Amino acid sequence: MDLEELGPRLARAADRVGPETNRTVQQQARLVRAMIRFNASGRPGPNIITGDYFDSWGPAQPFGVPDGGGAIVGTDRPQGRRLEFGFMNMYDSLGRFYRQPPFPHVEPAVNELSDEYADAFKDALDRIFGGA
Repeated sequence: MDLEELGPRLARAADRVGPETNRTVQQQARLVRAMIRFNASGRPGPNIITGDYFDSWGPAQPFGVPDGGGAIVGTDRPQGRRLEFGFMNMYDSLGRFYRQPPFPHVEPAVNELSDEYADAFKDALDRIFGGA
């Protein structure tokens, strides 16, 4: 490649940055949601009793950012933090004493997929610059 080809090639790559980044973020959000739900399906994570908490991990909510995209993965249920971090030797607002151990399910999912995140974005860079 000579310098005359560099400008047009970079321009073509720049047009692919946003869509490829957004696609990769959305895919990784779907993967982490699936892993969280898997981890919240029994020990060592929380057990499924009614399915309400499991179902509260709805689809990732995408949002746009300049040259890419983002996604929110979460639950709106109040027990989410207690299940993840525990509630040991504490009183709640009604004065009830709790010894609820943690049942981590979010952090293990993120940690397990962290290498895949890096690989997914490396693959996105290959698609952005490889086809230029």
